[in-house]
Amino acid sequence: MTRSDKNHRLPPALCILRWVLGLVILVESLHFAFSPGAAHAFAKTGLPNFIHLGLAWAEIAAAILFLIPRTTLFGGRFLIAVLGAAIVIHLLHGWFDVGGLVVYAAATWAVVAGKSKATEQRT
Repeated sequence: MTRSDKNHRLPPALCILRWVLGLVILVESLHFAFSPGAAHAFAKTGLPNFIHLGLAWAEIAAAILFLIPRTTLFGGRFLIAVLGAAIVIHLLHGWFDVGGLVVYAAATWAVVAGKSKATEQRT
């Protein structure tokens, strides 16, 4: 491994955070997509089911992209957007328990910022 290869890598703590966060979000997204309980809870919003499925599949795609080192930046930005949409939907429907979503978005932002900085140092 050359010195320039090492320069664009995430620090170990951010690499671990990326993997843990990406896997947790992926598992929760799969649960959100396929769980009858999640579908029932989403039905209470009054929004059509295709929005539930669209959010779930967007979150799954974003989490997978976030886990792939070459697409971490794109996947992370996509994930932040999807989590932001989920936060807005929760708040608009009076569900104020969005702390977990905010933490996921902030952690994703930290990884994206670290990856951006590592990539800038490479060039």
